[in-house]
Amino acid sequence: MQGSSINVAEEAIQISGTDPKRCIRCGKCTATCPSEMDVNPHKFVKHLAEKNIDALWESESLWKCLSCLACAERCPRGVKPGAFVEAVRLAIIRQQGKNYLTPDGIPELIELDPEIPQQLLVSAFRKYSK
Repeated sequence: MQGSSINVAEEAIQISGTDPKRCIRCGKCTATCPSEMDVNPHKFVKHLAEKNIDALWESESLWKCLSCLACAERCPRGVKPGAFVEAVRLAIIRQQGKNYLTPDGIPELIELDPEIPQQLLVSAFRKYSK
Protein backbone atom coordinates (compact mmCIF):
# COMPACT_ATOMS: atom_id res chain seq x y z
CA MET A 1 0.00 0.00 0.00
CA GLN A 2 3.05 2.33 0.25
CA GLY A 3 2.79 3.66 -3.30
CA SER A 4 -0.91 4.37 -2.94
CA SER A 5 -0.34 5.88 0.54
CA ILE A 6 1.55 8.75 -1.04
CA ASN A 7 -1.26 9.25 -3.57
CA VAL A 8 -3.92 9.24 -0.85
CA ALA A 9 -1.90 11.70 1.24
CA GLU A 10 -1.40 14.05 -1.70
CA GLU A 11 -5.07 13.85 -2.65
CA ALA A 12 -6.14 14.49 0.96
CA ILE A 13 -3.87 17.52 1.22
CA GLN A 14 -5.29 18.86 -2.03
CA ILE A 15 -8.90 18.24 -0.94
CA SER A 16 -8.38 19.91 2.44
CA GLY A 17 -6.73 22.99 0.99
CA THR A 18 -4.40 23.19 4.00
CA ASP A 19 -0.70 22.51 4.40
CA PRO A 20 -0.03 19.96 7.18
CA LYS A 21 3.56 21.18 7.46
CA ARG A 22 2.27 24.38 9.09
CA CYS A 23 1.46 22.36 12.23
CA ILE A 24 3.80 23.10 15.16
CA ARG A 25 2.44 20.19 17.27
CA CYS A 26 1.32 22.48 20.09
CA GLY A 27 -1.56 20.12 20.94
CA LYS A 28 -4.26 22.79 21.26
CA CYS A 29 -6.37 20.92 18.72
CA THR A 30 -6.08 17.72 20.72
CA ALA A 31 -6.96 19.48 23.97
CA THR A 32 -10.13 20.84 22.34
CA CYS A 33 -11.25 17.64 20.62
CA PRO A 34 -14.46 16.24 22.16
CA SER A 35 -13.97 12.81 20.56
CA GLU A 36 -11.89 10.01 22.04
CA MET A 37 -9.49 9.32 19.22
CA ASP A 38 -6.64 6.79 19.20
CA VAL A 39 -4.69 9.11 16.87
CA ASN A 40 -5.07 12.63 18.28
CA PRO A 41 -5.68 15.51 15.86
CA HIS A 42 -2.11 16.85 15.97
CA LYS A 43 -0.73 13.33 15.46
CA PHE A 44 -3.16 12.85 12.59
CA VAL A 45 -1.72 15.96 10.92
CA LYS A 46 1.82 14.70 11.56
CA HIS A 47 1.06 11.34 9.91
CA LEU A 48 -0.44 13.13 6.93
CA ALA A 49 2.54 15.46 6.60
CA GLU A 50 4.80 12.38 6.62
CA LYS A 51 2.45 10.66 4.13
CA ASN A 52 1.99 7.82 6.60
CA ILE A 53 -1.55 6.96 5.54
CA ASP A 54 -1.25 3.33 6.72
CA ALA A 55 -1.33 4.49 10.35
CA LEU A 56 -4.44 6.54 9.62
CA TRP A 57 -6.12 3.85 7.54
CA GLU A 58 -5.96 1.42 10.48
CA SER A 59 -7.01 4.05 13.01
CA GLU A 60 -10.50 4.29 14.46
CA SER A 61 -9.96 8.06 14.60
CA LEU A 62 -10.63 8.27 10.91
CA TRP A 63 -14.24 7.36 11.58
CA LYS A 64 -14.61 8.74 15.14
CA CYS A 65 -13.90 12.36 14.25
CA LEU A 66 -17.09 14.36 14.68
CA SER A 67 -16.04 16.94 12.05
CA CYS A 68 -17.01 19.67 14.50
CA LEU A 69 -13.86 21.63 13.57
CA ALA A 70 -13.23 22.69 17.19
CA CYS A 71 -9.62 21.76 16.44
CA ALA A 72 -9.45 24.32 13.65
CA GLU A 73 -10.78 27.06 15.91
CA ARG A 74 -7.96 26.56 18.43
CA CYS A 75 -5.08 26.24 15.98
CA PRO A 76 -2.72 29.23 16.14
CA ARG A 77 -1.31 28.37 12.69
CA GLY A 78 -4.58 27.92 10.79
CA VAL A 79 -4.16 24.17 10.33
CA LYS A 80 -7.49 22.36 10.11
CA PRO A 81 -7.09 18.81 11.47
CA GLY A 82 -10.81 18.11 11.04
CA ALA A 83 -10.58 19.05 7.38
CA PHE A 84 -7.67 16.64 7.01
CA VAL A 85 -9.67 13.82 8.62
CA GLU A 86 -12.56 14.45 6.25
CA ALA A 87 -10.18 14.68 3.28
CA VAL A 88 -8.42 11.40 4.16
CA ARG A 89 -11.82 9.69 4.54
CA LEU A 90 -12.84 10.97 1.15
CA ALA A 91 -9.53 10.04 -0.51
CA ILE A 92 -9.72 6.50 0.88
CA ILE A 93 -13.34 6.10 -0.21
CA ARG A 94 -12.40 7.30 -3.70
CA GLN A 95 -9.37 5.01 -3.87
CA GLN A 96 -11.52 2.03 -2.91
CA GLY A 97 -13.82 2.92 -5.79
CA LYS A 98 -16.80 3.53 -3.55
CA ASN A 99 -17.96 6.79 -5.11
CA TYR A 100 -21.69 6.50 -4.81
CA LEU A 101 -22.91 9.56 -6.64
CA THR A 102 -22.66 9.50 -10.41
CA PRO A 103 -23.90 12.05 -12.94
CA ASP A 104 -26.62 9.57 -13.89
CA GLY A 105 -27.91 9.56 -10.30
CA ILE A 106 -28.51 13.30 -10.06
CA PRO A 107 -31.79 13.36 -12.07
CA GLU A 108 -33.13 10.66 -9.73
CA LEU A 109 -32.38 12.87 -6.72
CA ILE A 110 -34.18 15.82 -8.30
CA GLU A 111 -37.21 13.66 -9.08
CA LEU A 112 -37.16 12.39 -5.49
CA ASP A 113 -37.47 15.91 -4.08
CA PRO A 114 -37.83 18.90 -6.41
CA GLU A 115 -37.13 21.24 -3.47
CA ILE A 116 -33.48 20.08 -3.15
CA PRO A 117 -31.26 23.13 -3.61
CA GLN A 118 -28.95 22.92 -6.62
CA GLN A 119 -26.03 23.94 -4.41
CA LEU A 120 -26.52 20.76 -2.37
CA LEU A 121 -26.40 18.61 -5.50
CA VAL A 122 -23.29 20.31 -6.85
CA SER A 123 -21.56 20.06 -3.48
CA ALA A 124 -22.43 16.39 -3.10
CA PHE A 125 -21.32 15.64 -6.64
CA ARG A 126 -17.95 17.32 -6.05
CA LYS A 127 -17.50 15.49 -2.79
CA TYR A 128 -18.48 12.01 -3.88
CA SER A 129 -16.93 11.82 -7.32
CA LYS A 130 -13.44 12.22 -8.70
